Amino acid sequence: MSETSYTQAMQRLELILSQLEEGNKTVDELSDLVKEAAALVKFCREKLRTTEVEIQKAFDGE
Repeated sequence: MSETSYTQAMQRLELILSQLEEGNKTVDELSDLVKEAAALVKFCREKLRTTEVEIQKAFDGE
């Protein structure tokens, strides 16, 4: 997922959410989608934390 951008990850999460809302997935498909969504959420959180640190460093003059 290292080549994925934050925007791409959010778009994929939105797609997964719409697929989950449709309610026509099998249990196996649901499991796979939830696992993928969890990984994407983790990626987005880490990206936001990294960006926050970079911004703070820029303001602190580091």
